Amino acid sequence: MRKLFAAVCLVSLLLVAGCRAQQAAETPTTVQVDSPEEGGAVSTAPVQVAEEPVPESEPEPDPVPGEPIDVDWSPLELPPGTVSLSCELDYARQGDGEPLAALDREALAAALEPCAERGVLRLRYVGKIDAGFVQVMQRVTHLADEHGIAKRVLDLDSSGGMVEDAIRAGDRIAESRWTVWVREGAVCHSACVFVLAAGDVRMVSGRVGIHRIIRMSSTATTRAELNRELRVVYDRVRDYLERNGAATAVADMMMAVPNRNLRLLAANELTLYGLDGINPAQDDLDRLRLMRKCGEDFVVRRDAFARAFDARCKSPGTDLEGLNACGLELRKRYEFPDSTCPAESPLSEFDALLAAETPEQAGLRGSDADTREEQEQRERASAARGGAGGP
Repeated sequence: MRKLFAAVCLVSLLLVAGCRAQQAAETPTTVQVDSPEEGGAVSTAPVQVAEEPVPESEPEPDPVPGEPIDVDWSPLELPPGTVSLSCELDYARQGDGEPLAALDREALAAALEPCAERGVLRLRYVGKIDAGFVQVMQRVTHLADEHGIAKRVLDLDSSGGMVEDAIRAGDRIAESRWTVWVREGAVCHSACVFVLAAGDVRMVSGRVGIHRIIRMSSTATTRAELNRELRVVYDRVRDYLERNGAATAVADMMMAVPNRNLRLLAANELTLYGLDGINPAQDDLDRLRLMRKCGEDFVVRRDAFARAFDARCKSPGTDLEGLNACGLELRKRYEFPDSTCPAESPLSEFDALLAAETPEQAGLRGSDADTREEQEQRERASAARGGAGGP
């Protein structure tokens, strides 16, 4: 009897441990970072607090939506491997395209020219969010407009950087119809989260983390003085998040995490705080436009697809390729791409690439889809047997 009791206790402990491990994978975690200054969320812009005179140099004002932006074409050098450009979205089979060693107007225009025919580009950026990143986004966006490349994906992997530069780049991205990816194996930490927030659509399979903003240029000598400065910075961050469809609660959470640590956001938090999926602010704007252009039925089907995508495709551990493949298969059920509004249909950035597929490529993709469908059928059958008390 004692042996039986001990065995039951052991099994119970293992089950509890397994449940805790599963629960931990689905909840936020906090980890240590080696050096926040290497990425992080660093603020250096001057701030004006109530007790101080106006500083000699004010930070750059936020861009006005729709207002032309002067592109800085001054010489720019970034570490090798920072920027790559591809006209393909299938990164698993096609890779990340050509690394961009030269970032002047002529070199970028030549690199973008092959993408003009398909109307799709994917910009892979691996590195810090800084002034160089701002220049890259301004230049590529400007030339994409000139080439008529309407579908744009920012494939991002960054541990963070400068808060003010992230906000400058983010506001430019928000006005330029970019989708932002954080692939499996990639990270978007600290200041990078502000860039993620700006995308029209955010596709996340990697890690997204936040922590407290660092005031590198501060002359504060007391906690009260530093907090007054940080309050001004966080007010700017809240304004930015609000206008770009993310919850201002993100800024509040950042303040509570020491900059030597990193709070990794769980999948449900990314959705809750408006950092994953369709940008809520852009969605409101698009809804009005699509009702006029594509009709009410289109909008109803688009909303139904978005709900089904969240429910069926965003399972834990799914990589970005799997998310895209699931969405492409799922949208057929909602009659997308739409014959009247193909460019406005969900995942329309893939349509030109799918049209250029060879029969062999289409067959391979179809086989993958069949495999996923068969797996789903087996899971449904297994669940039905379990609910009926079967083996």
